[in-house]
Amino acid sequence: MGKRKRQTKTCDGPKALAALVQKALDVAKKAKRFRAGLQGDNFYANKLVELRVDATNIFRKLATDTAGDTATMAGLIDKVFSAVVNSKERLAASRDLCFALQTSWAKSGTDGNVNSDELFPLAVITRCHRGYLDSIARQMNGCFSSGWYDAAAVMMRRLLEVSIIEAFEAKKIAERIKAPDGNYVQLSDLIRHALAEKTWTLSRNSQKFLPQLRDVGHMSAHGRYYHSTQSDIEKIRSGCRVVIEEFLRHAELL
Repeated sequence: MGKRKRQTKTCDGPKALAALVQKALDVAKKAKRFRAGLQGDNFYANKLVELRVDATNIFRKLATDTAGDTATMAGLIDKVFSAVVNSKERLAASRDLCFALQTSWAKSGTDGNVNSDELFPLAVITRCHRGYLDSIARQMNGCFSSGWYDAAAVMMRRLLEVSIIEAFEAKKIAERIKAPDGNYVQLSDLIRHALAEKTWTLSRNSQKFLPQLRDVGHMSAHGRYYHSTQSDIEKIRSGCRVVIEEFLRHAELL
């Protein structure tokens, strides 16, 4: 019994969580076949509760080791291991959850290792199917991994601008962020409009990180004597992930 516990602790977090997702699907399927409710006191209902507990514990550890979109992942886990969602919703959530575990969260494990060469995970950008976003992210990550931190900050600034514009365009409210000459406003105004926009509700993390990303990007682009360091970029790394991914979701690209 002790040996089994040690194996559980050292297993790969994303893979272990994905395995629990499949078990939850199997339990729900068998419960439906035998007409057993998942909300009652029976084998299948109790098994689903056990799986949910295990999944929650694994996810709690993952969430402390990564800059991933934890709010979205938590929502997917709630649906997969819920006793009340229908089979269609459970299946859809399980597919989205497993995709994230195999891509943007694949580098996260119980040892806390993440891909240190990426300022923003390309696996997430690739899902958008927008070549220009992919190009910007690759240049940003390339600058970051090469130690060109001012350049990385400037490209991050550009990716942030484009992501915000994508969100406004997707909601068909792009006119709200255009100047009288028809061109899109600068980043500071984009952020001001994004924070005030009622079409969506930005998470508290995005509201906190947006000004930080703006300031580092501005200083690297325009500061005469300022040069970003690795420490400067590391401080906003998680914010970059949270904010840009959130706007890409509002743009319905993820």
